Amino acid sequence: MLPGAVIGWDMSAALALGEALGIPPLAMAELLPVVEAVMVTKLNEQMDHSHG
Repeated sequence: MLPGAVIGWDMSAALALGEALGIPPLAMAELLPVVEAVMVTKLNEQMDHSHG
């Protein structure tokens, strides 16, 4: 954890959410890392703009 920054998602929670939504595990394994990387970048950019 870094103060004022997002460094990643709770993958256990993300996988559980995908399972609850009926998303196949193979799709989750392929898509989650890519989606997480983009979301972390965008969230940190938004936080930088709102504090800068």
